[in-house]
Amino acid sequence: MKTICFYFQIHQPFRLKRYRFFNIGRDHYYYDDYSNEDILQQIAGRSYIPANRMLLDLIRQYKGKFKVAFSISGVALEQLEIYSPEVIDGLRELARTGNVEFLTETYAHSLASLADPEEFKQQVAMQAERIKMLFDQTPTVLRNTELIYSDDIADMACEMGYSKMITEGAKHILGWKSPNYLYQSQNRPELKLLLKNSRFSDDITYRFSNYNWSEYPLTAEKFISWIADTPQEEQVINLFMNYETLGNLQPSYTGIFEFMKALPRFAFDQGIGFATPSEIMDVHKPVGAISVPTPISWTDEERDVGAWLGNTLQKGAFKLLYDIAERVRLCTDRRLKQDWLYLQSSDHFYYMSTKHFSGGHSNFSPYESPYDAFNNYMNVLSDFIGRIKAQYPDTVDNEELNSLLTTIRNQEIEIKRLELELKKVIGRNEEKLVVKQKDK
Repeated sequence: MKTICFYFQIHQPFRLKRYRFFNIGRDHYYYDDYSNEDILQQIAGRSYIPANRMLLDLIRQYKGKFKVAFSISGVALEQLEIYSPEVIDGLRELARTGNVEFLTETYAHSLASLADPEEFKQQVAMQAERIKMLFDQTPTVLRNTELIYSDDIADMACEMGYSKMITEGAKHILGWKSPNYLYQSQNRPELKLLLKNSRFSDDITYRFSNYNWSEYPLTAEKFISWIADTPQEEQVINLFMNYETLGNLQPSYTGIFEFMKALPRFAFDQGIGFATPSEIMDVHKPVGAISVPTPISWTDEERDVGAWLGNTLQKGAFKLLYDIAERVRLCTDRRLKQDWLYLQSSDHFYYMSTKHFSGGHSNFSPYESPYDAFNNYMNVLSDFIGRIKAQYPDTVDNEELNSLLTTIRNQEIEIKRLELELKKVIGRNEEKLVVKQKDK
C-alpha cells in the first residue's frame, strides 16, 4: 500500500528595522514590529487559519485516516503567540486529534548546524521543550532548518538521541535512486532518513497555478493518478512544503483549498493512505544508505546552501556572528540571549544573496538589494557585538573562555548532584518522621 506523508513548515523571522550606522551604540532595539505584525497577520488570515480549519475538517471527515506533520520554528511560535494566538489554538486542536505530528528543529531557524554544534544542539533541545509545552508532544523526528543535512549533521543528530530525520531527496546525492523509499545514514546506520519527493511537492508549491505549465490545471484526481502510477515497490511519497503554500503562495482563488479537500478521497479510492513521518519510519525498513559529504537543502536547483552562504557578504556576516557564540553562551542577560536567537535566523543571510536576485530570492526580501540587506544586518550585528564585548571583552581570549565555560558546566553538574542528594535526604527524613508518628 502506498502512503503519502504530508509535512508543512511554518517559519517567520523577526525582521530588522532600518538600522543605520549612527544608531550603533545608541539604539539596542533592532526589530520592525509594524512589519512583523502586519506580515504575520496577513499570512495567518490568508493561510494558517483557513488551512488549520481545513485540515481539522479532513481529519474528522475521514475519521483519523488523514494525517499530516508540522515543523514550526521557535521564533515563529513567539510571533504567533503575540500577533495571532488563534493560529496556536488551531494547531493545538489539530494536535489533540492524534493525527498530527510535530517535529523539532532549530529554535531560531538558524544555520547553527553549519558552524556551531553546541548551539545547534541547544536550539534543538529548546525547540523540543517548546513543542512539548504548547502541543503536549515530545518530538521524535528532527528536521533541520531548510532541510539542511550532511554526514556531520547526522552525527550531531545521533549524539542528541535522534534516530529519525527528514531531508531533501537531492538528485546529485540519490543519482538513479528514488526518493520514494526509507533510507539510512551511511556513517550512522541507526539514523533513518525520509526524503522529500521534489517533483510532486513542487507541483503543488510552485506549479499549481502556473498557466504556462503543460499540466495546468492540476486536479486532485490527476495528481493522485501520478502517485498511483509510480512503481509498485515505491511505497512512500513525501510531500514536504511551506504551509504558506495553502492560501498565500497559492492564493485561495487558485483553488488550492478545493484541491486539498478533494485529495484524500481520490487517494483512498486508489488504495493510497496517509501517515506521519514517525509512523512511516517505525513501519518501513531502510532499503539502503546514503552519504552526504557536503550539506544539501531543499532550496534552488542545486539543493545546496548557496542561498545563504554563497557569496563573500554572507560568509563574512556568518563568520562574524558565530565568532562570538562562546561569549554569548557565558552571558545571563535575557535580552542579549533573545537578540542572539533572532539574529541567527537564516532569512537574514538569504536576503544578502546575489544569486538570482532579479528572480525568486528578491520576492521575499524587505530590502532593495543584497548589499542593503548586508549593510543593515552588519550595523545591527556591530551594536550587538559591542554589547557582548562590554560584558566579555576581547582581553579575555578563547582559551580563557573555554576554561570558564568548563568550570561553569562542572558547577551546574555538581549543583544538580547536590540537589538530588538533598532530595534523597529530605525523603529519608520524612520517612523517619512518619515512622515516629506511627510509633506514638
